[in-house]
Amino acid sequence: MSTIRPRPTDNAVFGKHLTGGAHEPTYGGVLSFMRRRYSRDLAGVDVAVWGVPFDASVSNRPGARFGPQGVRRASAIFDGDPQYPFHADPFETLAVVDYGDCSFDYGRNAEIPACIEAQAREILEQGVHLFSIGGDHFVTLPILRAHVAQHGPLALVQFDAHQDTWPDDGGRIDHGTFTGRAVREGLIDPSRSIQIGIRTHAPETCGLEILYGEDVEQLGVNAVVDLIKERVGDAKAYMTFDIDCLDPAFAPGTGTPVAGGLTSREALMILRRLGDLDFVGGDVVEVAPAYDHADITSIAGATVAQHYLGLLAERRARG
Repeated sequence: MSTIRPRPTDNAVFGKHLTGGAHEPTYGGVLSFMRRRYSRDLAGVDVAVWGVPFDASVSNRPGARFGPQGVRRASAIFDGDPQYPFHADPFETLAVVDYGDCSFDYGRNAEIPACIEAQAREILEQGVHLFSIGGDHFVTLPILRAHVAQHGPLALVQFDAHQDTWPDDGGRIDHGTFTGRAVREGLIDPSRSIQIGIRTHAPETCGLEILYGEDVEQLGVNAVVDLIKERVGDAKAYMTFDIDCLDPAFAPGTGTPVAGGLTSREALMILRRLGDLDFVGGDVVEVAPAYDHADITSIAGATVAQHYLGLLAERRARG
């Protein structure tokens, strides 16, 4: 007597193809990012989604080490359907794998930045686009170093409540200093870089253009998009999305929530309209599921990643 299996399951482990949706029940199966196959084999792969579960540099509430797990879990709801608002499944165009998580010794914090950078380089050197899931915002610094080794200095498009430009002598492991460090190390070109949603003040801007939370509301989505495109121009760019860019009503599960932020709709509408930018890498960080409710923040983080992949798929389709 044959066993009836009307729908496949566990595509993350047993999937036979790198492309196409898995069409699994959203509530079952092994959880990878959007049901992509777990793989360290990057032959034929366009994009690797990679978790960096590090949060030892936070200044307030810890817990972003669980961000990759939370975002993966929330992403299951997207599998197998045409992706809103792209009218298409990005995996029909892009071969995407879940590369698993960064490996490091949690008891040797001073060695962790080099671990993150080296493992990111291993992916990038194989010609694969890297999208990372943090972890706190410090992880963006070593990831940027790996990208700059491939592409040279980049424009930074940073969605955030914080400028992350606090003083740093170059020896700190601190999620509030990575942007300033990136400028001083020559990783990003501040004249082509912009921060969106800022709702705090730091001692210096480091030359980046700043759009405060109130600016986004007063200008409106289309004007904000125009300012981002004007600032970045044709430069190669890196997108980093700190989930605390969103108001705590839309992202309570984060370490340093700040009232007055963007709605998830505003942020996603802005991101959706940035497909003309030449993004060479990106991340979403600071999702801390322990402070979340009903996966609100994890869903937001997963949707940011889904939109980013949608932009890459559209760009690939345009040739």
